[in-house]
This record gives sequence, structure tokens and C-alpha cells, in this order.
Amino acid sequence: MAISNKAIYDVVKQIPKGKVATYGQIAKLVGYPSHARHVGHALATLDQHSDIPWHRVINAQGKISPRGLDGCDDYQRLLLEEEQVVFNKHGAIALAKFQWEPK
Repeated sequence: MAISNKAIYDVVKQIPKGKVATYGQIAKLVGYPSHARHVGHALATLDQHSDIPWHRVINAQGKISPRGLDGCDDYQRLLLEEEQVVFNKHGAIALAKFQWEPK
């Protein structure tokens, strides 16, 4: 059985404001731990104004993954900063502080 985009979206919807999750973390939570890229592809299909908080998913280095769309990375950073997520001078988020730990 293939990983479903709906399963990914259902997990991403659970990430609270002010927290982030990694692509790999989401893949693991939906039962496909080696499919982080599929998570990225599923989120890339969303409209940036979707009610799914796609902006809370980042890469394993704590950074926003480049999308190749002008301004999209800046928009994601702006959305995270509005939720009080802090970036260091290298553009990374401290996962120890901001990573979501589901119950």
C-alpha cells in the first residue's frame, strides 16, 4: 500500500502553532519512515493558502527547504516567525526547542 497524501495532511494538521516537524518525522508518523521525500512532494501540491499548516514542516537540519519558487521560502519563514519560531544567523531553527513531540 502506498503512503497517502491524506495521511500526511492529517498528521501535519496536528502540529501546533509555534512548533515544527521534519519531513522525516512526518513520514515516520504515517508509517513510512524512509519516505521523507514523499512528504515533501505531498506538501508541495498544496496551495500556500491551504488550511494545512505546511509551513511548519522543515528539513532535518532545521532549515526551510528551497522550493525554487521566488519568495516562497521567505513566506514560509515569515509564517513561522509570526508564530514565534526563531531562526539563528544561519537560517536554522533549534529543533531541541521548537520540534513538535506528539503525545
